[in-house]
Amino acid sequence: MTNIQDLRNGLPDYAKDIKLNLGNVLSEEGAEGLSQEQIHGIALASAYATKQPEVMAAVAGEAEELSEATVNAAKAAATIMGMNNVYYRFVHLVSDKDYGSMRANLRMNVIGNPGIAKVDFELMSLAVSAINGCGMCMDAHVHEVVKAGVSKQGVQSTIRIASVMNAAAQALVIG
Repeated sequence: MTNIQDLRNGLPDYAKDIKLNLGNVLSEEGAEGLSQEQIHGIALASAYATKQPEVMAAVAGEAEELSEATVNAAKAAATIMGMNNVYYRFVHLVSDKDYGSMRANLRMNVIGNPGIAKVDFELMSLAVSAINGCGMCMDAHVHEVVKAGVSKQGVQSTIRIASVMNAAAQALVIG
């Protein structure tokens, strides 16, 4: 699959809603509050977070106009959140709250210097954190993007993109 249309065509009939949603959430009209570049970056980071090769290839093919820095940031967001979401989900959910006061002692410099606009990296990280199910990280990223001026609609659009990418990957795995 080399683009979103190929991805849509490759989804099983039972995933008709996902096919329709893919056509909607990846446009500025369907992702209110986000620029087209943000939409593609969020979709790419989300695709990487699904770990589904066909979804990753389709979104990468669709987002060819993204700069190398944005593609690298999408990869970095998926990777660093792969670590942080596990660690901070543990800290948040474990009964012994002493872990929350302990230093993480994990390197995560890319968050401070992602190579693209910080708000765009935060949106990508928010999407990945939603896919990975880390409430503590979602709260932190929502705080940062709202502070940077992203509307609630922009936050919701980010999560809608992540959810549709995740559902497309699920449908391809199920077959």
